[in-house]
Amino acid sequence: MSELTLRAAKTIVDTALATARGHALKPLAVVVYDARGSLKCVQAEDGTSLRRVEIASGKANGALALGLGSRAIAARAEAQPQFVAAVSHLVGPAALVPVAGGVLIRDGDRLVGAVGVSGDTSDNDEICAMAGIQAAGFTAETGA
Repeated sequence: MSELTLRAAKTIVDTALATARGHALKPLAVVVYDARGSLKCVQAEDGTSLRRVEIASGKANGALALGLGSRAIAARAEAQPQFVAAVSHLVGPAALVPVAGGVLIRDGDRLVGAVGVSGDTSDNDEICAMAGIQAAGFTAETGA
């Protein structure tokens, strides 16, 4: 696989949501971007709280902007809060959410996109993103 197709993006979203339902998680929003930051697919489950799509988007965008899974960005925010605040200012406050749930999508060493999930705990959001990425035949990079 060399690029993130719409079919692969839909597989990621569908599997992430199915994983959430299988674990009886809160309703989720899932956003998938390709490597250049173009939106490929987005879905928000019924009952998802307000602004979950924007939060999921911020997790994925932040991962793409820094080339790190958002779990690593969260650790960096603790160690270097001024740096993450400055980057957030540069990319826009809704474009960087420094908590787990933003996962880079890799095909071997090649970055092909990012997934952002929001709605349950950040750890559970990340689990759902990883399941979707794996189901589409890619490798997930969380920043752990």
